[in-house]
Amino acid sequence: MVKQAFDEIMGMAGGPPPRAELAALSRWIEATPDAELRRRQQAAEATFRQLGITFAVYGESEASERIIPFDIVPRVFMHDEWERLSAGLIQRVEAINAFLEDIYGERRILKEGVLPTDLVLGNPQFRPEIAGMRPPHGVWAHICGIDLVRTGPDEFFVLEDNARTPSGVSYMLENREAMLRLCPELFRDFRVAAVDSYPDRLLETMKSVAPIGVSAPTCVVLTPGHYNSAYYEHSFLADSMGIELVEAADLVVDDDMVWMRTIAGRVKVDVIYRRVDDDYLDPLVFRPDSALGVPGLIAAYAAGNVAIINAPGNGIADDKAIYSYMPEIVRFYSGGEAKLPNVETWRCREPQALKYVLDNLADVVVKLVDGSGGYGMLVGPTASKAEIEAFRAALIAEPHRYIAQPTLALSTVPTLADSGLAPRHVDFRPFVLTGSRGVQVVPGGLTRVALKEGSLVVNSSQGGGTKDSFVLMDDRPHQSQGQGQSQGDGQSQTMGGMTQTQGTQGMNQGVTR
Repeated sequence: MVKQAFDEIMGMAGGPPPRAELAALSRWIEATPDAELRRRQQAAEATFRQLGITFAVYGESEASERIIPFDIVPRVFMHDEWERLSAGLIQRVEAINAFLEDIYGERRILKEGVLPTDLVLGNPQFRPEIAGMRPPHGVWAHICGIDLVRTGPDEFFVLEDNARTPSGVSYMLENREAMLRLCPELFRDFRVAAVDSYPDRLLETMKSVAPIGVSAPTCVVLTPGHYNSAYYEHSFLADSMGIELVEAADLVVDDDMVWMRTIAGRVKVDVIYRRVDDDYLDPLVFRPDSALGVPGLIAAYAAGNVAIINAPGNGIADDKAIYSYMPEIVRFYSGGEAKLPNVETWRCREPQALKYVLDNLADVVVKLVDGSGGYGMLVGPTASKAEIEAFRAALIAEPHRYIAQPTLALSTVPTLADSGLAPRHVDFRPFVLTGSRGVQVVPGGLTRVALKEGSLVVNSSQGGGTKDSFVLMDDRPHQSQGQGQSQGDGQSQTMGGMTQTQGTQGMNQGVTR
């Protein structure tokens, strides 16, 4: 049985009143007529439709591209909550970078028996082709999206680590634009940290990891093309940063240098933010049939002539079996306990864990270790008997491909449903940037919401939507300033006060030297 969910704005049914700091938001929800909320939400969706903000739903016969669902009621993080989360996120991302540096280098964590060697070296996401290579400045995971869930007032857990090509930041930015336009009164009531500096911060991160000796780096975004489900985000970020959006045909490698073809001639490329998976990145190294990659790119990378963001080989840090060892990984590289705990996880590759999962399939969530987007997942309490038996057979046949977790009572936030406002489960993906100058956490993120009543699956590909995520700059209601002044404060605070650390490179270098 899943316990009653904690509602982040309204509290628990029959429990204490809502958090006093959010009384203004509760009053706004109660005072705004349902018809007005729907009008504003429809206006936001009309804008998204005009902009082409879509996501793909694979395996369905109807149109594959849909408008991203958006909910008008924001989610709020208090200032002190955000400070604790940021410290945990920085610690975790530093450990991920140290882990990647180590396993593609000295492999101390394997030699000391902290992780099973076969779990890493035999993992399909481990890329032996790049073992021994080192990215410029030793940064591997430049952009991480760490998925968090909440189960109570002070209970946060990491659900997944996304260190390959995490998506969703464009929705974070567009959701905020919609809220500023449609609900300006909320920004008068609350001092909300701005998120619109993200493209500038991303570009700063890219430039900071350019190859040694490059003073004015040329940066590009590499996309698989307009048929990719996240193409809007690729073009949005390139446009926001003022850099070129390129496809494989726009790039050529000559003498281990990457060049961009332009109408004015070839231009040397120093930093590539790739949104192409490893398998397709370079047909000379990975899949030879790839038309999405650049022949010779890995040779240029190995020669130190180009930085690739995120670095090739990062998929191993996404693996959910590796995730289950993150407390040990954090302890090994930081010397301390993880500030953000994992969700309890059973590795089905282990006989005792497999037996427990098979005996409790109706009560647990089962995931593919390399799965994403909500595909290949069983949510036991809502699954049919046929689905449970199908997963039972799959687990018995290939137990190493799966992990399982308890069914958590994910927190809820009031959401505009067909019948009116109703609680719906949410998760959260904050974005963490790592460059040569340290780690910074964007003061916001992507809140995903399960729009179906009772559903715990928040992925847009499975019927989920998104909300804006407010991070308050202090825990006091702010009602004395007008919209313009409040937003100006948010800008200055975000640009100067984004949570940051300078310790990453020292940790990474300490692993292999």
